[in-house]
Amino acid sequence: MKKIAIIGANDFQNPLILKAKELGYETHVFAWKDGSVGEKTADFFYPISIIEKEKILEKCKEIGIDGITTIASDLATVTVTYVAENMGLSGNSIKCCNKSTNKYFMRKAMLEGGISTVKFAKIYDVNKIEETDNMNFPLIVKPTDRSGSRSITKVGSKEELKEAIKRAQNDAFENCAIVEEYIDGKEYSAEGISYKGSHKFLTITEKKTTGAPNFIETGHIEPANVSDEMKQKIYTELRKAFDTLEITNGATHSEFKITPNGEVKIIEIGARMGGDCIGSDLVQISTGYDFVKMVIDVAMGNEPVFQKVSTPKISAIKFIFNKDDLAMYERAKKEISECIYRASNIEDVESHKVVDSSSRFGFYILSTDNFDKIRWLFENE
Repeated sequence: MKKIAIIGANDFQNPLILKAKELGYETHVFAWKDGSVGEKTADFFYPISIIEKEKILEKCKEIGIDGITTIASDLATVTVTYVAENMGLSGNSIKCCNKSTNKYFMRKAMLEGGISTVKFAKIYDVNKIEETDNMNFPLIVKPTDRSGSRSITKVGSKEELKEAIKRAQNDAFENCAIVEEYIDGKEYSAEGISYKGSHKFLTITEKKTTGAPNFIETGHIEPANVSDEMKQKIYTELRKAFDTLEITNGATHSEFKITPNGEVKIIEIGARMGGDCIGSDLVQISTGYDFVKMVIDVAMGNEPVFQKVSTPKISAIKFIFNKDDLAMYERAKKEISECIYRASNIEDVESHKVVDSSSRFGFYILSTDNFDKIRWLFENE
């Protein structure tokens, strides 16, 4: 039996574990032991933090894995790439990983590669921000090396800028912030798969967020209402960016905006599946393609097969932020229960404040033939 290593064990990673087992692979899962579902569903679980890449490599060599993958974590992607490169397995290069998991290196690579990008600056010292003097407000401040909407802030003045930089630096592993000019427009993401440098796209996701100043995702809808002409424009721009970032193998999740004058402006590109159940659930519901299987296939060195395994429907996800969201979910269970595909455990909505994606209280996924049935869930977003 062939063996696959999976980095991460939480609810977002579990579909990957279950699919690998369904395909007949022996699953070896690595994560900090905290009671996550993957600890139980894995064939073998190792309580090693996903950032301890050297320890994981040592164990993977001992096991003799045939492939390694993850779904939606930049931190996990670093370890996946490190192990794959050191064991000669299918994956992207460490050079690619450095550019696709660090927002500054990504912007710098796109600028050097001729990809349209906004003005940006990497800030090491909050008292030395002269590089932002030639930027136009509003600005976006982020940690250079984190995901999940952590410490993202839109600022409109110099007075707000320093505090936003401090927050971003505190959340960054390298204690650095990136400051970028704000991109106006509607936000989307494109979900794709690459194999030996060939890039194919599966769908485009419409993203819903809390808006300024922190832009935490409140939900997603697939497929997005985008014209075929615009899709080709998006895909052309993203393929150039993938080649610039040296992406060759695995899932891609590309966040971008379409500006009011129809320009495609890239926000970030992940050489991995999108989080928030986009890759694990929404893509297959909306396209009929088994995206999770494709990711496993590529990790095991096999070409992904584009064959529909289900009838495409409209898919969506809603996140729980507060009592109103919880009440909406209870109403949905009563009025459109047939549209609820699956749901997570819902935490106590009064237990803490939602400050980023990881602190939301839960989610539920929707599947329907008629968007009008679920439209009311998104009307205030």
